Amino acid sequence: MPAISDPGEDLVRLCAREGIKVCCVPGACAAVSALAVSGQSTQRFTFEGFINTSGKNRSEHLESLRNEKRTMIVYEAPHKLTGTLEDLKEVLGGDRELSLCREITKLYEETIRTTIDGALELYTKIPPKGEYVLVIKGKQDAAEPEMTLSEALGRVEFYRAEDKSLKQAAKLAAEDTGYSKNVLYNAAVEKA
Repeated sequence: MPAISDPGEDLVRLCAREGIKVCCVPGACAAVSALAVSGQSTQRFTFEGFINTSGKNRSEHLESLRNEKRTMIVYEAPHKLTGTLEDLKEVLGGDRELSLCREITKLYEETIRTTIDGALELYTKIPPKGEYVLVIKGKQDAAEPEMTLSEALGRVEFYRAEDKSLKQAAKLAAEDTGYSKNVLYNAAVEKA
């Protein structure tokens, strides 16, 4: 265990190829343990493992995370941590919340809840030590839609004029306006 971003993955694959039975004996898994103590949403998450180190692959990997709404879990070695934080800042912004969990299940286990900027500030003062799991908050939807509810209901009416059902019209208007389809549907029912 855990065989996740771990050479154990190769061993399991070889055993499977050779017909050798593999059983899982539950044990500590840094990714899930860090997620559990991070304070970030555990409802939906994506495990990213170690970020690619080569230039183009690294850029593509980081860029693929730009609009990720799920909580992201990333592994990082101490000597690469500040570089990864700098790259994450460039893509996600310095105010993105994250939890830095280090040495999970070991003597010096620690969880630091901060932002990317806060982590960079911290690790310019003290050198990172131990293996890290970064648990990064997913991208949040815009705080408020750019139009009023009345304007958004106008979009519902527009789609209704195209012979769409109220449910379909609310869904299409939600995509246009940023309001949830349920809010638009209920408001349209109340207005009728």
